[in-house]
This record gives sequence, C-alpha cells and structure tokens, in this order.
Amino acid sequence: MAETEDCVGQEPHPEPMKKRRRSDRDQRFRAFPSVEQSTLKEYEKLESRTRRVLSNTYQKLIQSVFLDDSIPNGVKYLINRLLALIEKPSLDPIYIGFFGSTGAGKSSLINAIIQQAMFLPVSGESICTSCIVQVSSGCCEQYEAKIHLLSNQEWKQELKNLTKLLHRPEQLGREEEDAWDRDDAVEEAIWKLQMVYGNGVERKSYEELLRAKPKGKIPTSRVITLKAEEAGELSLKLDPYIRTQRRGWDEGSAETQIWPLIKLVEVTLPKSELIPEGIVLVDIPGTGDFNSKRDEMWRKTIDKCSVIWLISDIERVSGGRAHEDLLNESIKACQRGFCRDMALVVTKTDKLHLPEYLRERKVGSQAIQSQREAVLERNEMIKLQRNKVLKEKLKRKLPTDSRVLEDSELVYTVSAQEYWQQALLTEEETEIPKLREYIRRRLLDKKRRMVTKYVTEAFGLFLLTDSFSCTDNLQNEHLHVSGLRRFVEEKIQLLEKAIDQCFAHIVQPLQEGVQNARSSYRQILGVCLVRSRGNQGFHQTLKAVCLKNGIYASRTLGRIDLNEAITQPIYEQIDPVFGGIFRSGKPSDGSALMPHIDAFKRSLQEKMTEIGIRNGWKYDSYKKSFLIQEISAILGGLEGHILRKKRRIYESLSTSVQNDLKPCYEEAAQITGKKACERMKDVLRRGLDQQVDEGMFERAQERMQHQFHQLKMRKRRQREVYQEVTQLNGITEKVKGSVTTMLTLASSQGDGLYKELADVKSECKEMEKLHRSLREVAENALLRRGMQDFLLRMSPSKSGPPKTWI
Repeated sequence: MAETEDCVGQEPHPEPMKKRRRSDRDQRFRAFPSVEQSTLKEYEKLESRTRRVLSNTYQKLIQSVFLDDSIPNGVKYLINRLLALIEKPSLDPIYIGFFGSTGAGKSSLINAIIQQAMFLPVSGESICTSCIVQVSSGCCEQYEAKIHLLSNQEWKQELKNLTKLLHRPEQLGREEEDAWDRDDAVEEAIWKLQMVYGNGVERKSYEELLRAKPKGKIPTSRVITLKAEEAGELSLKLDPYIRTQRRGWDEGSAETQIWPLIKLVEVTLPKSELIPEGIVLVDIPGTGDFNSKRDEMWRKTIDKCSVIWLISDIERVSGGRAHEDLLNESIKACQRGFCRDMALVVTKTDKLHLPEYLRERKVGSQAIQSQREAVLERNEMIKLQRNKVLKEKLKRKLPTDSRVLEDSELVYTVSAQEYWQQALLTEEETEIPKLREYIRRRLLDKKRRMVTKYVTEAFGLFLLTDSFSCTDNLQNEHLHVSGLRRFVEEKIQLLEKAIDQCFAHIVQPLQEGVQNARSSYRQILGVCLVRSRGNQGFHQTLKAVCLKNGIYASRTLGRIDLNEAITQPIYEQIDPVFGGIFRSGKPSDGSALMPHIDAFKRSLQEKMTEIGIRNGWKYDSYKKSFLIQEISAILGGLEGHILRKKRRIYESLSTSVQNDLKPCYEEAAQITGKKACERMKDVLRRGLDQQVDEGMFERAQERMQHQFHQLKMRKRRQREVYQEVTQLNGITEKVKGSVTTMLTLASSQGDGLYKELADVKSECKEMEKLHRSLREVAENALLRRGMQDFLLRMSPSKSGPPKTWI
C-alpha cells in the first residue's frame, strides 16, 4: 500500500531494494491498459508524496511539543488531523456483488473474469456455492484462502433451533407423519446435523448434541487458512469447503464435515493482470441462510456492494418468481445500502437450438446463415427488451434522476463457456472483456476522486499551520470570526428547517402506505402461508419461520420474510420518495438531503470570502483558505455517515412490525401435535389482527419518522469543543461540532491557540506544489483518454468470425 512505502523514521533501503519495491508497485497496475497505467501512477505518486510530507510534518510537530506541560488546543487538533490523514486507508475496496439464483452461473462468470477456469466449483445441475465467497487480488506471492467459521456461541444458537425443528410430535396420524418427513425445513436440518455429527444424530436432544464431538476438526481460532503456489492447487483444497454437499453422497473428507459451520470464504489471488487491487468480487447465494449470523452477513454483504450484477441465465431471464425476487432484493440494496449501480448479466448465451430459434424468429429481414449469427442477433434482442423492462422497473422504485437510470447499458449478454472455447464467438463477443473494462473504469474513477480529496484536505491542514505562524491583526480577526459565528448560527437554523422540509416529503407516502397495508395485510399473510402442497411438508417450515421471528431462508423454497411482505404496501408507496431523499443529484423540489448540506457549505465559504475582503483579510489569506478547505473536507464526510444510517431508517418499518409480532411468533413456534400447521396459522392470524387493531402500522410509521429525526439531530449529554466530529450522530450536531471547531481555531492568540511551531516551511511549499499538480494530472488523464478513444475509432473492428485473424 502507498502509505507504507515512505514511512518516516525508517532507515533508507539499499538501491536494489528501492528498485524492486518500485517494480512491485507498478505491478499493481498490470490489469490496466498503458494509458490508464500512466494516469494511475501519477495519482499514486501524488498520494505517496503527500503521505511523506504529512509524516515529516507530524514528526516535527510531535518533537516540538514533546516536553510541553500543556499543548494548545489548536496544535492538538492539527496533530490529530495529521495522524488521521496519515493512517487513512489508500482506497476502500469496491465490492461488486454477483447476485443470482441456483445454477445461474455466478461462479463460472467469476472464473472467466479472473482467467482461472474451474477455480471456484461450478455445476450446471444444482446448488454449488454454499456460502458467501469473496475473491480479490493482492500483494501476496501465493494463492490464499481464509475460511471463517461460526463462533462456538453462534453454532450453539443454530443447534438449538435445528433441534427444535426436529422435535417430532407424538400421536401424529400417518398422513401428518409423512408430511413431517417431507418438510423442507426438516430435511435441511437433518442434513446439516448429519454432516457435522454423523448419521443418527437427528433424534438427539440439544443437550446431547452439545456433548457430541464433531466429525471434522474445528480450529480454536475459527479460521482455516489455505495456501498454494498454483491456482489449481488452491482450488482443489478449497472445493470441499465451499461446494454444497448433497444428501445421499458419501460422507466425504474431513473438510466437508464442517461445511455447515462456514459463514464466509475470502480468496486472495497474487497480483493479477486482469483484476486490480481494490476490487472484490462477491459470489452471493440467492436466499440467505437459516443461521441468524450467516443471514445477517448475507444482507450486510449485499448492502456494502457499490455495484450489483444480477446474474440470470438465458433460459430464466424472461420471468419467474425467483428472478423477480432477486431483482427486488437488488433494488432494495440501492435504497438501503451503498449500491449506486446495478446491471442484469445474462449468462449462458451460447445455448441456442437453431431450428427452434429460426421457427420462432419474428424480427429482421436478413436470413440467418449460422448458429453464431443467431446467437448474436438474439443477444441484441435480449439487450433491447430487458434493458427496457429493467429501466421501467427501476423508474417505479427509484428517483428519476438516479445514477443507474442514466446508464445506457444496463444489460450484458455473456458466455463463460464460449470465452474459453471460442467455437462460436470471439473473446470480445462473449462480453467478458467488457465487464473487466467496467471494473477498471470504476476503480480508476474512485482512485481519482480519493486522491483529489486527500491532497486537497492535506493542503488545508498546511494552510492552518501557516495561520498559526501569522501574528498580524489577531484582534481584528477575532472580531471577524465572532461575526462569522453569528452568521453560522443563523444558517444552521435554516439548515434544520430545510432538512425538516426534506424529511416531510416522506410523511404522506407513509400515511398512504399504512392505509394500503391495513386493507391488504390479511390477503398478504394468506398468500405467504399457502403452498402448492397445502399443509403437507410445510408445517415445520412454518415453525422455522416462527423460530426466526418471521424470516426463513430456505434453499428449496426461497426466502420467506413475513415482516417484509406485510410491510410491502408501505414500501411501494415510499420507495421513490425515500430514494429521492438520499440521492446525490440536485433536484429543484428541495426533497434531497445532500444539496441542502452543500448549500450550507457554499454559503459559509462565500461569507468567509466576503468578510475577508470587507474587513482586511488578504484575498489569499491562509486562515480563510484553511477554513474553506477544512469545512469542505469535514462536511464532505457527511455523505458517508448518512449512507451508513439510511439502512436502519429504511428497515425500521419491517423491524418495527417484527418486534410487535414477536410474541405471536414465539407462541406459534411452541405448538406441536395434531394439526399443528393450522393451529400455528390461526395464532399468526389472530395475533396479526390484534396488533393491527392496536396500531402496529402506525407505530411503524412513527418509528421511521423518529429515525429520520435522529438522523437530523441526536445530542449527547456531554460534548467538548475539540472532540472528533464523527462521534456526533445527528447531521446538525455534526455541522455544529465541526464549524465550532473551525471557528475556534480561527480565533486569536488570546484564545490560547497560538504556539510557535517547528519550522515546516519546506513541507508547506512542497504541499502547495502537490496541490497545484492535481489539475495537471487530471488534464493529462483527459488528454490520454481522448487520444486512446481516437485510436480505437481509427482501428479496424475486432468483430467478425472467430479464428480468422491468424
């Protein structure tokens, strides 16, 4: 990482070591074309030099105040801010989620993208990947995998729920007993216990299983680390841990025997020529898991993905409940998580029966001459059709100015098999290279924004350093800051009103959604409780739903979430408005949150400039420039804070309903014996009726509105002027804390902030040069991109029949 390359205080390395480390650093960019490599190297150099300057300055300041009995608050602030910037990660990973149902081809697609055939286990006929798998490249020399297991306490909790499901009621009729044996939840519970403890354990009690010894070896660290020199070697070692083990197979190896305890697998590749560092490809199972911890991780993993690719094979893309459920879950990730971009990736597009296609073909006047032409034509049709359908679906759920709606390409048609064989399609036509290009573009853009912000923020701190060294007109500046403080108080009051007006947009949709939910909840519950086989093979599944407070993730039935289903009429009303509140655009109706904060920031910066000009501050005053830079940096961090909070706000409706229905779930879960399924349903119906009559939906509405209020302002009982602003939970409290700190720092020597600092003039000059270099680097990148686009336009097309270039 760049921040470890130029550490202050280390002895210089010999020249050969320097060359080797520089070479290693350049290797990180092998996944990029030469034009983009040049741009990345320039940004990397800017960041590295900035970190070195910050480290040198930090050491000098620490030495200058080391023996002081008391350190002025302003110097403390400067030192802490320097340290925070020095320790700031170079780049947060970009998580790209591969989200699809069983057999959609997620693992095959990842294998093709990383250029490692059969690296992750694949199967065309059944569930293959059993848990969340993250694949990234790093600076390691070997292939490495870390298998994270459930903690002892987490497994005990699942064990308790599994044994409750397997408690066979007495005095069951023959038909009821047959239904019990065929229940999906029962089959899965038996399968997991037998995998861990061996055959015959399904009739043992929870206490007996606690004393039983697992067949496989479980490390005390709950982490298993695998390493290998070659990809194929690691793949063989990894396969038993992440491949779903089917019932009826042999017991297999010791590795397969702890499969139900695995919650996450992290795979790290050596430096890759295809996948750059900073990208994490995440293979996400389609439904979640019965285990609470794994299910929580499933949801959080989806929410931390900034990009979601919905994977669907060519034969299932035109509909089906599973596809729609996954699409809805992906859209919810845009609402509640960090996801700003999603696309539909249609896999297995080489599968086509030519005579059948020609018979059903209804478009195009040109005759189809070959299988290849038919595949390419159908791919274009699929893109046009599904792009339109997907965009219409997103428009109903998201604000009209959402970033994802601006993308011209929302659908990709890929073929992992053809990528390897190229019997029909060229490499480009498989669209695997197009997905890689998308990944590179996202990382390059994020690196550019990160370095620009980093250098600008560092430059602001050096402006503060110079302002401490300036003793001119201190009394006048104190008066100027006092006037600015009054101005800020007025603006904060206006900001609070603007935020209230912004949040007020959600009230009417919430009320309408509550009315819709009240009128339809019985019908929704009825649909959720009905299965094609009636009650046969379902009553233990319903018990599993109740044991998990309304949520059961089954590999055969899909995901059942009664709380979310009951609140769906409310979400349908609020989704576009909710997304509008948290969008990053600049709508004119005042419904978005961030534009209000940006307007506050701009008004404060303009006021600083105005006061400076009117009252004698030099136009290029270091102190004024520091205030502008630092306010921009700190308030700019509010967006991340807001994005982290919005998940809790969005889920507050279903969480509120779940909490209110918890006594009903607990009561239903205890029911055993004859006609248990019908009795459980009756308990749920009666409990739901009672809760609705007592205002369950209205309470959910109030709780969501309360969450919005807490986002605006949540005061702490004790707060010091110089405590970190990130410790404050509410938006206006964060604004007040940061601005108060800034204005206090701008006060005069009489406030006890001034101290004669160490001589850091050389560092200040170097930082000023680095800040000026930002524009030059950006201009160079733009010029190179233009030249590259021109050369691509002038080059011959790469399309055409395969294998004719040699």
